[in-house]
Order: sequence, then structure tokens, then C-alpha cells
Amino acid sequence: MGHIEWVQFARVERMPRGGEVVHAYDAFEEPAGGGAVTAVQLARLAGECVLFTALGQDDEGRRAVTRLGELGVDVRASFSSASTRRAVSLVDDAGERMITTFGPRLEPLPEEDPASRAALAGHDAIYFTAGGEQTLRAARDGARVLVASPRARDAIGHGVELDAMVLSGDDEMECREAARVEGEAKLVVWTEGARGGHYQDQAGPGGWDSVELSSEPVDSYGCGDSFAAGLTYALGADLDVPHALALAARCGAECLTGRGPYEHQLSAADL
Repeated sequence: MGHIEWVQFARVERMPRGGEVVHAYDAFEEPAGGGAVTAVQLARLAGECVLFTALGQDDEGRRAVTRLGELGVDVRASFSSASTRRAVSLVDDAGERMITTFGPRLEPLPEEDPASRAALAGHDAIYFTAGGEQTLRAARDGARVLVASPRARDAIGHGVELDAMVLSGDDEMECREAARVEGEAKLVVWTEGARGGHYQDQAGPGGWDSVELSSEPVDSYGCGDSFAAGLTYALGADLDVPHALALAARCGAECLTGRGPYEHQLSAADL
């Protein structure tokens, strides 16, 4: 359950300084964002994935549904009079990215649709990164395993038990939101890029080292979302925490070696 942004990707030699003009090259567009990237990675691991989301009644919204369908995702979208959110992602020669978003994030509202709410039932695992409190409660009722991002913001912090929360240890906003809801998640996972990461669960603290890349790093866009998808899939498949984190780390590392979020993602054939 999450949001979609129509993203224009491009490469630059380096990020521009104030007042500077930098030429971009190798431009392309994809539907992305925390909901879309996670859904595609889950579909590649599990063979199928349903994405509850919201889109504008515009060309970007229609193209997003079509493209994600080509990538194996069953998109269940509510359509809004607001425009589909857009974004630009610039990637420098070191593979690091900078993202600028345009417009408000559109969030799924399946609790307003009885059919959509019923469709939430019976899932092994749900990853939640956008929606309201009642949507999160519906996801909790429908999923054996519920993993959330602190970017869910207003949905969390109301006593809904999470099986896991996953966030970037280098993102101040995510760390602040996660601290606000301390105690609601059985497992909290902080990713730290090339440093690996650490976690806290009911058995105590732990950590993991970074994964050796299969090829040179290309683009860091989508690495964190691919990690979250891998963790959700692994917990839904009843892997223990160390093995679940090892699989998630492989997903994040593999994404780093591809152009954009979808060129290189781990699949079931790789497991």
C-alpha cells in the first residue's frame, strides 16, 4: 500500500552548485515512488503483488497503471481530481541520487471502498508506506505480517501493532517519525547503505554487514524500497530475522547496480 510518482530520471556528471547550469543526459521516465518500487520488487520475488494506491485522472496516472502492469503488478488505484505527483531524480557519476518532487502525495483510501477493503484480507504480508490510520488498521486486519515505513506519517502512532518498521538510518525525518512510535513495532530496522545496518527486536539489538555488489554501482534510486520489499517478502515467508535481513540486503544491493529502480532487481530465480 503506497504512493506512486511519475519520475523523470537523468544522469549528471555531478550535482549542480548554486547558480550553476549542469547538462543532464540518458533521460528516461518511469512510475516510481515508495509504493511502486516496492510492489515491483515484491512481484519479482513472490510472482504477484497487488498495489493499493491513488493516482490523478491524467496521462501520467494512466501510463503508471499500464507500465506497472507490464512489470507484474496488479494496480488497484483510486483516481483523484488532483494531478499525479511528479518527480525528477538526478544521478551523479558516483551513483548517488537527488530527488525533487512536485505536488502532494496521493494516498490510497481503500477503507472507503468495501470491495477494496475486502481485497486486503488473506495476505501473507503487506508493506505500508502511504495511507490513513483506518487504512493501516484495515491492512493489519488483512495481513499475517505487516511491515511499515515511517513515511506513513499520520497513519502510525495510534497503537496499531506492526511486525516490522524499516527506515533509513541517514534520513532525519524517518528517524524522527520512527522514534515517535517506539514500541509499536516488534522489529525496527535501520538501513545504513554501504555500512549495512542494525536492528532492534524483542530478543535485543543486532546488525548486518553490506552485501558485495554483483557489478559496479549505477543508481541508488529504489535501493531502500527494494530492501523493504525483500524484508516484507522474507518475513511473510517465515524466515527468521537474520535470514530475512540477508535477503533484504541482497535486494537493495542488486537494485544499486541497475539504471533506475527496475533494471536490476532480485527475482525468485535468483534465490
